[in-house]
Amino acid sequence: MSEDWSASDYEANARFVSDLGMPVVQLLAPMPGERILDLGCGDGALTVKLRDAGADVLGVDGSPDMVAGAVALGLEAQVVDGHTLGFDAEFDAVFSNAALHWMTRPADVIGGVARALKSGGRFVGEFGGMGNVAAIRTALIATLAADGIDADLHDIWFFPSVAEYSELLRQGGFTVETCELIPRPTPVPAGMRAWIETLAVPVLGKVKGDRAAFLDRVTALLEPALRDGHGNWTADYVRIRFSCVKS
Repeated sequence: MSEDWSASDYEANARFVSDLGMPVVQLLAPMPGERILDLGCGDGALTVKLRDAGADVLGVDGSPDMVAGAVALGLEAQVVDGHTLGFDAEFDAVFSNAALHWMTRPADVIGGVARALKSGGRFVGEFGGMGNVAAIRTALIATLAADGIDADLHDIWFFPSVAEYSELLRQGGFTVETCELIPRPTPVPAGMRAWIETLAVPVLGKVKGDRAAFLDRVTALLEPALRDGHGNWTADYVRIRFSCVKS
């Protein structure tokens, strides 16, 4: 997928993503002196919380612009593909918020996390689960299909069930402690068009022709389901939140 993300657009249109991530930080319960990897750190908004808890944190992300944003906060951060983590028994914990659904080879990701962790290390995260943005995804697929583009978007988003992801974790050498789906309808103050332009960047890369017209058609399809009578948009989020330990 494209890593053409904009830290400034994310700050303007999608800050709610990290704002809603604090329960995952609490589930991780970082401790002073721990070495923690933030996988898919974005612009570092939650990485800062881990650092402020006293942990020694490295943030990694596939987007150079996002990593630059994290570095600007004084964080240690690197551009790294989450499918090809190269760390060896270096971390006490791996943390991830709102990033794993962009990594469409989950077995490779989980294998890299397992290698990166010390024995008994924790892997804690939250990302899009089964049913996440179902209406939005369906509208995007339908509008692409109307333009002759056959796409199921499995090459862009990975939204697993609890059973599916738990099994992947077990196969990767983890003991699963918790794994649950959490429906979370999420207000989108910037509007659905801005949401798509910010958080569906790789999907827009498939559009042939007038992107503005494409966005008009997608938002028109979504309006009856996701926009209320006052003009407020809500994204149909479903998250999967998990905690596991390297066996």
